[in-house]
Amino acid sequence: MADFKLQVDESNKATELPLLRICGTVQQNPHMRAFWGSVFSFFLAFLGWFALAPLGLEVATSINMCENQKFPPAEYPLRPAYLKYKSLKTGLEYCQYGKVKDGDTITDCAAVPADVMSSATATAEEKSPYAPSVLAKCVCTTGTECNGMIANAGVAAVASTIFVRIALGTLLERFGPVNVQASLLTFGAFWVAMAAAISAPWNYALIRFFIGCAGATFVTNQFWCSLMFAPNVIGTANATAAGWGNLGGGVTQIFMISVLFNPMTSSGMEADTAWRVAMIVPAVLFVITAACLKLLCWDTPTAKRFDVSVTGKTKKPSLWDYVEVCSDFRVLVMIMQYSACFGTELAMNNQLATHFRTYFQMDAADASALAGAFGLMNLFARSLGGITSDILFKYMGFRGRIWAQFLSLFFEAIFLFCFGLVDNSQPWYVALAVLVCFSLFVQMAEGTSYGIVPFMNRPQLAVVSALVGAGGNLGAVIAGFCFYRPIDDPLLPFQVHAGYVMFWALLSPCYYWAEHGGMFHGPKEVTSEIKAAEETKV
Repeated sequence: MADFKLQVDESNKATELPLLRICGTVQQNPHMRAFWGSVFSFFLAFLGWFALAPLGLEVATSINMCENQKFPPAEYPLRPAYLKYKSLKTGLEYCQYGKVKDGDTITDCAAVPADVMSSATATAEEKSPYAPSVLAKCVCTTGTECNGMIANAGVAAVASTIFVRIALGTLLERFGPVNVQASLLTFGAFWVAMAAAISAPWNYALIRFFIGCAGATFVTNQFWCSLMFAPNVIGTANATAAGWGNLGGGVTQIFMISVLFNPMTSSGMEADTAWRVAMIVPAVLFVITAACLKLLCWDTPTAKRFDVSVTGKTKKPSLWDYVEVCSDFRVLVMIMQYSACFGTELAMNNQLATHFRTYFQMDAADASALAGAFGLMNLFARSLGGITSDILFKYMGFRGRIWAQFLSLFFEAIFLFCFGLVDNSQPWYVALAVLVCFSLFVQMAEGTSYGIVPFMNRPQLAVVSALVGAGGNLGAVIAGFCFYRPIDDPLLPFQVHAGYVMFWALLSPCYYWAEHGGMFHGPKEVTSEIKAAEETKV
């Protein structure tokens, strides 16, 4: 047996997760090199993937897609986005003397009072029923072309990843985690850099579509850790690696605005130039990380390159593997449950910054900070889900992992619904408090999901990991097209989305395996894998 820096089982998988034990050569410590390699690569991929989300209004302004750019208020005073507009900071409305309604539809602004019209001191704007000075620099509220462009680009960014994640089930088996991860980052680097050339809505959506391919690095992240860590710690290892990778989605909300864009504009750079230059930074980081993976990491504990025999698979990878895996309804339930948690996180990464900027009318830095708080919960929340899954597994057996999954999804749905009840008449910290609770359970559910995945079909681990990961992106596409894009209301989409999450949470009793048990029943038989896990419990 090799002289590893970590304690290992008979398969050379680590039975512990000492985060700071990073010493030794790649032969001595392949486990933690793989762990940190998967974390940093996925973190940067997430950062680049959603780098354009907090910059959405800057992009819209640069390509003249704001409502008040396309339809100047002086020429189009009756645009619905204007008639509904109210400044939360000043309390002033575009319709400064009231609104004219036909049922629930606002048709015009009320006429100017006679005393104002006759006043010699009243300004020209005061003598108009419309107050265009109240409008934001970029009006991009629900129902505008601008908002639709940002929503469509957000859907494109997560849609492409579905196909790439599915393909990785075979590609990982053929080329191994290191080669796949380095290739995804290199490809992603080109398209992140190309974002600096966005000039129209069509290439904005196209570039976000191709950048989305980098999001498939999650599948490698989970598959790689599953090759390196034993069953007793796999929930914690997978959840921590993915959670700290997902942290990039929160960091990018703050990093792109407060660290890059705002300092650049403060130094005198034009806003149109600043956001374009800012996009070059994650592209460069992608290339550096890809090179480090190739030079410093191995695919498995004992081999530089992966071989399918490591997972107990005796046949070559093929497309039929996907048919075999999808014929298991339990895998399909897990795919959709993951769409309800990771898909929700992706949807929030696309929605929150713009939601806070347009609905709560916050400035870019404040909106990105609140949106970033959602992703920053990944610092511990996803790990907490994995740890909870491992602890309940220790005391309740495999059904403990299923209960952890159900409870996380259940409370995710509750707090998502509550977030959809927070309107802009309430203080921002109310939205933040609910958002933090909501985020906690979203990320816990992601961690509990991949506490179950490695046990579902071990020979087809790569394919199962890929399909479940793709389910997360499918959930984001469903949310974008079915909830956030078509519903002309700032809060109702969150409430409807909560119902979607609750539906899939209630299907948790569908999980049952003879060798593992189910939500309400123990196993009928005990496998060697479970015995090994029991023996390594401490």
